Amino acid sequence: MSKQIFINLAVNDLQKSFDFYSALGFTNNPQFSDDNGKCMVWSESIYVMLLTHEKFKTFTSKAIADTKSKIAGLFSLSLNSIDEVNSTVTKGLKFGGIEVGELRDYGFMQQRTIEDFDGHTWEIFYMDMSKFPVQ
Repeated sequence: MSKQIFINLAVNDLQKSFDFYSALGFTNNPQFSDDNGKCMVWSESIYVMLLTHEKFKTFTSKAIADTKSKIAGLFSLSLNSIDEVNSTVTKGLKFGGIEVGELRDYGFMQQRTIEDFDGHTWEIFYMDMSKFPVQ
């Protein structure tokens, strides 16, 4: 079995979060989804588990962070072009996401940042390694 990553996020409104992540380009894996959580697939090795607060609390004894006011992590998604970055962020904004800041252009990489309803922060970027500065 290949290595995989599952990012578990506590969400307040499972359906709104499902719609938002679907708009970003994630697909749902119904095998690992129910009324308390949705398994959202980015690639064959990257998954985001959207979990109700009640479900999330079954995995930890710590309080759930208020990610609307504090950062708990930065998650980044790479895409194949700047047009795809712009299209993805636009779709996320239509489904209630909030863009944080403006497009950042590092020459070899362009990046936009969007937050979901719960304040989970996603950096959506395109990187062209042929433009990476040679040292």
